Amino acid sequence: MSANNDSFSKTIIVSVALCLVCSILVSSAAVLLKDKQKANAVLDKKRNVLIAANLLKPDTDITSAFANIEQKFVDLESGKFVSVNNPATFNQRQLAKQADSSVAIEKDIASIGRRSKTASVYLVKEGKKIKTIILPIHGSGLFSTLYGFVAIDSDKQTVVGIKYYEQGETPGLGGEVENPLWLALWPGKKILDHQGKPVLQLVKGGAKKQNEVDALSGASMTTRGIQNMLDYWLGEHGFGPFLSRLDVRKGEA
Repeated sequence: MSANNDSFSKTIIVSVALCLVCSILVSSAAVLLKDKQKANAVLDKKRNVLIAANLLKPDTDITSAFANIEQKFVDLESGKFVSVNNPATFNQRQLAKQADSSVAIEKDIASIGRRSKTASVYLVKEGKKIKTIILPIHGSGLFSTLYGFVAIDSDKQTVVGIKYYEQGETPGLGGEVENPLWLALWPGKKILDHQGKPVLQLVKGGAKKQNEVDALSGASMTTRGIQNMLDYWLGEHGFGPFLSRLDVRKGEA
């Protein structure tokens, strides 16, 4: 009986050995792929910025297209450009979780709790002149926090494009935030007025005005979340001070 290969002790030994080998393989793969994963994450962010700015075509080389885009960092309270430690690893989400690098939001219409004191922005430039301003936005929908970019023309009023790249809303309803047909409704819409105040409205029944975009059909809560995050991030407690200060002709803020 002791020589039986199906004995309990041998089963345990084989199981432990198999788990050990698998864990070593998984750990090794994670270490070996870490740099590649980071590189892919950077490339994916660039891709989403280019999509928001309407600069990504089927044959576009992402790295080459991104050469005319400058990443800058903004102190959200003052609206001024600032320098940061390790720009390549700047992580706005992580900073928002740390008390010393973030602020609690009093009028939290976007339902995000805290925001980083500093935010990254992306500028499409021709020499010193700024053609397009790409801003990161996020806020709560029905089931998830939605993350995206909104691109604004140099007039600081008109939408160039918008892109949501991370969300967990209901497929076919709130999940339509990633539908190219819906995203195609945004370019040319007025998102800010002459005073720099948010004016774009998501409306049911068909947009009729230049500052209106069709709401997501059957997704009232997700639509409300998008409206609230735009109002917050483009308002006085978000990028409002930055947009007010920004001189698009000189590229200064």
